[in-house]
Amino acid sequence: AVLVEAVLVFGVVLAVHAAVWDRFSWCALALAVQAFYVQFKWDRLLQLGGAVFQFRGAANSGLLPASMVIPLLGVVMKERCQAAGIVYFERFGIVVASTGMLLALFLSVLAVGITKPVPTNTCILTGIAGSVIIYTMKHSLTVSEVIEVLEVLLIFVYLSMILLYLLPRCFTPGEALLVLGGVSFVLNQLIKRSLNVIEGRGDPIDFFLLVAVVGVVLLGLFFTVLFIFMDSGTWISSMFFHMMTAVLGLGVIMPWLYRLIHRNPLFWLLQFLFQTQTRLYLLVYWSFLAASACGVVFYQNAKRSSESKKHQASTITRKYFHFIVVATYVPGLIYDRQLLYVAAVLCLAVFIFLEYVRYFRIKPFGQTLRHLLSLFLDERDSGPLILTHIYLLLGMSLPVWLFPRSCAPKGTLPGAGALVPYSGVLAVGVGDTIASVFGSTMGEIKWPGTKKTFEGTMTAIFAQIIAVALILIFDSSVNLNSSYAWILASVSLVSLLEAYTTQIDNLLLPLYLQIMLMA
Repeated sequence: AVLVEAVLVFGVVLAVHAAVWDRFSWCALALAVQAFYVQFKWDRLLQLGGAVFQFRGAANSGLLPASMVIPLLGVVMKERCQAAGIVYFERFGIVVASTGMLLALFLSVLAVGITKPVPTNTCILTGIAGSVIIYTMKHSLTVSEVIEVLEVLLIFVYLSMILLYLLPRCFTPGEALLVLGGVSFVLNQLIKRSLNVIEGRGDPIDFFLLVAVVGVVLLGLFFTVLFIFMDSGTWISSMFFHMMTAVLGLGVIMPWLYRLIHRNPLFWLLQFLFQTQTRLYLLVYWSFLAASACGVVFYQNAKRSSESKKHQASTITRKYFHFIVVATYVPGLIYDRQLLYVAAVLCLAVFIFLEYVRYFRIKPFGQTLRHLLSLFLDERDSGPLILTHIYLLLGMSLPVWLFPRSCAPKGTLPGAGALVPYSGVLAVGVGDTIASVFGSTMGEIKWPGTKKTFEGTMTAIFAQIIAVALILIFDSSVNLNSSYAWILASVSLVSLLEAYTTQIDNLLLPLYLQIMLMA
């Protein structure tokens, strides 16, 4: 299974390399080769218990698929913005690609360094790949860009040491690279933009995303340190939690956002949300869907109390939420992508805040949330945090957040790139859902080395092709320019990756589909 997963990842890397064919795509290829070898060292460390931190069990290290996401995103973003003639974002794509490669190399060197005896061949490969990448960076990046890449690496190192210690068994090494690398990059971007504020420069919704992500992470770190010295389950601690949340929100996050957008954040947000009648209709519709999702949770818990034998929700039951999230995102993508962007940021902040309430047992809802959500746990929620619903939201939202709007003057990219914002809907909302439902109910032929079925994968590919046809009918901004063969190949590759990967598919699959469609 690991070898097939590696072949599929190499397929994506080679496809991007063939489409781009420059020094950075060659570097990505070198990085993929060395990550393939180092992945086996990480897997061996996890099996023998020799890793520095406790990682999620029942999965391989995932180093190869995770190592390639950020570099490939940077490469395809650079290529798209170069074609559009937007120099600023072309340079930004180069910084993203360089940062991703350096973070992946750091994890590789870490694994090689703690493996005993020292693997000579892997060391040589890592050294060659590292030399190629550093040589390319030396001749491609300015001094300020090199400093920016090193800043992200420094933040990543410290953030990894803190969060992997505080949250054992929540991530595999690959997932930690993706999540903590992303948070490190966001934090560095926020610091950089806060120090160089120019009025009228930058979109307020981008600043809103940066501040929201950094704000909830800092909030979690603050309360984790605080509750080492206090019992978080008492009423006094709970009152202190709510009070300090308000203080940090109104005293730190709001002024920070005000400095970036030069207007009152609350007034800006209210004006933005209720700007048009379409937005009002969408907000009412989304509120109804949110209430429906809550209804599913309460109904399933009521069934659990009456059926003592049933302790966990079935796969099909968990996929109800995938259907609800598709029904949420598709109208937003068709009618108002900016509103969807902001609403997804608000949802992420609310989800993470509620997870803090559950994890710290904050009264009055902490214990209730623990009871309600325990029904929907699966083997991937082996750590102290429940992250699968947050990963689902991220998987649907990241293609919307990472879409290079400035490099798409008409609001959409040409050809297959027009489907980039729909990557989460196609890969997770349609493909993963249909594969799970049909595979678990009708599947008989299993892919070698996995529990996934041939029938589930084929049905998922077929369902995504139908979804693309429906998008073409209902979204007039999408024009594929006869790039149907590339779309079919992209969907097929990602669906096969879903069958073979042991990483969090809700996070990985949309990003790989986005890379393929942007390439």
